[in-house]
Amino acid sequence: MQRYSNFIALIILAFFISIPAMSQIGRLDAEYMLDDLRRLSHDAAQGRKTGTPGNEAARRFIVGQMKDVKAKSLNKGYLHPFTFKNRAGEEINGVNVIGYVKGEEETAFVITAHYDHVGVKDSLIYNGADDNASGVSALLGLMEYFKANKPRHTLVFAALDGEEMGLQGAKAFLEDESIPLESIVLNINMDMISINDKNELYVAGTHHYPNLKPIIEKVDPQPLNLKLGHDSPDLGKDDWTGQSDHGAFHNKGIPFLYFGVEDHEHYHKPTDTFENVNQEFFVMAAHAILGCILALDTCLN
Repeated sequence: MQRYSNFIALIILAFFISIPAMSQIGRLDAEYMLDDLRRLSHDAAQGRKTGTPGNEAARRFIVGQMKDVKAKSLNKGYLHPFTFKNRAGEEINGVNVIGYVKGEEETAFVITAHYDHVGVKDSLIYNGADDNASGVSALLGLMEYFKANKPRHTLVFAALDGEEMGLQGAKAFLEDESIPLESIVLNINMDMISINDKNELYVAGTHHYPNLKPIIEKVDPQPLNLKLGHDSPDLGKDDWTGQSDHGAFHNKGIPFLYFGVEDHEHYHKPTDTFENVNQEFFVMAAHAILGCILALDTCLN
């Protein structure tokens, strides 16, 4: 993987970020993740709308990063193509990017983050830095970490397409008969993990899967505040159970944990740019998710 001298300041930033609970488990490469976030949300990607050249450019970049990490490819060239019809009845081509790290066991966690966004509207680029270049960048950082630190469960890393058009990439993944769903014991989904002024990262899913709650509660990612919630049906629109790709896994009876922040002023706006990302919070959030994955990898059968 290439490193860039103009990101030396980010190395210094990462050095001073204190996450005591993570100190004994190794660290993610903050410079690498932030560089990926910057690149995926660059104007050149034109908002990464499914089926566009900008989306394809982002996909090529993700494939290149998976190759650099030397992750195993689920399909040839890490690509998992699919088709679906949009609301106008037009056929759209989407492509998931999927790699994996072989664990000691056949059972698998599927770690997901969608790389598509909403594209260009009225000549304005919707860069989608938080939504969801942040989740994909963390996914790539986690893949690098676990390639060097073998997990117990096999970890499938799926950068999904078509989320903004109805969770289409997740649905296509789960409908692929070549993928043994019975081996998937957990979905960990990341969608919007880089903009929050309160140091709050939510993890949803324990309402539906209470056996996961005590495992998550033992993870202490201070100074970040890891909060349970947004997963109860009585919350109405504040119930996030079906609002991102984890919803498709839940509908198949596969347990999920979803990591994300509450909506903010940049959500689905042209101002969702790298410049508005809270870099320190993003790095802390990624480490908190790493801590949760390690705890789950140890405790879940």
